[in-house]
Amino acid sequence: MARTISFHLQKGGVGKTTISGTLACQSALDGYRTLLVDVDPQGNASSWFLNEAPTFELADVVQGKCFIQDAIVSVAQVPNLFVLPTFGIGGTLKLYSETKLAEEPYVLQDLIKEVSENYDRIILDLSPGLGRLERAALISSDEVITPMTPEVFSLDGLEIFIDELNKLRKNLRSPVRHTKIIINSFDNRIRQHRDIYSAACEGVFTVYKIPVDPLFRKAQEAGCAPQLFKVRGKGLKESTVDAIQTLNKEIWR
Repeated sequence: MARTISFHLQKGGVGKTTISGTLACQSALDGYRTLLVDVDPQGNASSWFLNEAPTFELADVVQGKCFIQDAIVSVAQVPNLFVLPTFGIGGTLKLYSETKLAEEPYVLQDLIKEVSENYDRIILDLSPGLGRLERAALISSDEVITPMTPEVFSLDGLEIFIDELNKLRKNLRSPVRHTKIIINSFDNRIRQHRDIYSAACEGVFTVYKIPVDPLFRKAQEAGCAPQLFKVRGKGLKESTVDAIQTLNKEIWR
């Protein structure tokens, strides 16, 4: 049965999609059948890896319009990588979360269980916020990992998220673990980045760093896995590759 990990902080712009997509690619490239579930109504992860709008998306599955197997799409460029997409078709997923999800808080949890035997690993990419949709995704996960940027506001957001997650565990009896933080776009030359990293390490979390690397954005624009993308023969920085591979080993260990 697959382990399920979600990446979340209610603050936007911290790199949730970049990290979840990159680690899904790394897992697949390492030979594990990996399912990336796009739980963001904006569908950024789906747009990243799929060239064409799918016949069905996550919103169709949760509304019973198709079976989950009908909506899952394989990613041609990355063997072993599959996406349960959201393309924001008419804002259907957002509308569902605002109208029907309150009656079905465990719908994502049930879907994950349904397909967990078909995959080795499942990754959920969430939108910013802590509404019903994000809560439903969190309780369907075995673990949630928090990406953040090296700035003070991210630390504030982390404190709020910890408090809200504790309430979620209690109210919906969720055993989801939360022991890891990823500091994204880290630059060791900048004092503030070093200070934020030190502050994060003072807590109870295991803290990882992913260096700032412009190739992530270029790979997304090209619809390509960062590990496979090159510009004039150059790919991700060596430090970035090491960070991704180390993080990927640690989170699935």
